[in-house]
Amino acid sequence: MNISIFDVIGPIMVGPSSSHTAGAARLAKIANDICYKPFYKVTFGLHGSFAETGLGHGTDKALLAGTLGFLADDERLKDAYEYARLQGIKYEFYETDLGDVHENTCLITFYNTDGTKSEVQGSSIGGGRILITKLDGADTEITAEQPTIVIRQQDKRGVINSVTQLLAWQGINIAVMRLSRDDKGGTATTVIETDEVFPEHIKPLLEQLDGVNEVRLIYVDDEE
Repeated sequence: MNISIFDVIGPIMVGPSSSHTAGAARLAKIANDICYKPFYKVTFGLHGSFAETGLGHGTDKALLAGTLGFLADDERLKDAYEYARLQGIKYEFYETDLGDVHENTCLITFYNTDGTKSEVQGSSIGGGRILITKLDGADTEITAEQPTIVIRQQDKRGVINSVTQLLAWQGINIAVMRLSRDDKGGTATTVIETDEVFPEHIKPLLEQLDGVNEVRLIYVDDEE
């Protein structure tokens, strides 16, 4: 088994716990990156250990700070409530049972200024690492450890081929690709992790492809 120094000492962060603070902040920040729309309110459904002990470990401030775009080592994290107030962001925390999921799991709901709502469910799995398992109710698997493209598309023949051809044409190499679908012939979700940082113009190019409904981009923290 390979063990890195990151696994031994954990991430640089503000707060006492890598799972309840660093992971929570990263989870919320990636959730905001995925949803990408301006929002006026955000709610956090806290499951398991997040609900039981998270507030004492600063999970609430870490989650809120993440949705405001702060990283785990940002000194502003401890003043997240005040920064949310200054930005006019409303927030709410509540306890919930999300079923058979990791004990440090949260359902984050963004109420967007355009009248839409976005939901991300994910877990802080230790050492500042995260795993996003649901996107707007659809099952997925996103670690955000590499640059990631999330595509919602029609489940029909030829869509994935068009996507991979476009990425190859742009010089982007696929490291990992995961595909899930709601129903046969319905809506599918493709998660693509890439070796290279992709340009922002890849989003409109992909969205022009037949069968592609929506594209969301995730840049890893050290590439921002």
